[in-house]
Amino acid sequence: MTIQTLTNDDALWLPLADFADACSWPAGPVMAKQMRANAFLEWERVFAAVEDGRFAGFCNFTAHDCLPDEPYTPYIGYVFVDEAFRGQRISEQMIQAVLAYAKTLGHDKVYLVSDHVGLYEKYGFVKIDEVPAPWDAARMESIFVHAT
Repeated sequence: MTIQTLTNDDALWLPLADFADACSWPAGPVMAKQMRANAFLEWERVFAAVEDGRFAGFCNFTAHDCLPDEPYTPYIGYVFVDEAFRGQRISEQMIQAVLAYAKTLGHDKVYLVSDHVGLYEKYGFVKIDEVPAPWDAARMESIFVHAT
């Protein structure tokens, strides 16, 4: 398993957008649309987990995530691992790659938004806030932080 750091000029950029678009998670097509529109700042990246030429998962590292008007930045977002590859700690590998990259940019903290309980805590994230989901005010989203 390799974790590749991608920008819009990488050969895997559009194939990964296709993979995200077709994945089982409803947020995947949203990230795919952002990728196809090149809606990323110069320092922002997409990370892909690749095994034997197949995509196993993806995430991104961006200034903002899905929550409007939050004071936190930067974020790990769109963490997804394909069902065939789950249980191999691929999320952790991608997160570690993002944290290492964030550190090279001088970030001492990285944030993550999720409604999962107990998943990101095992990777060293600490819950610092909770806000209503912008797409469903009845659902709460947690904001987590991790030191680089």
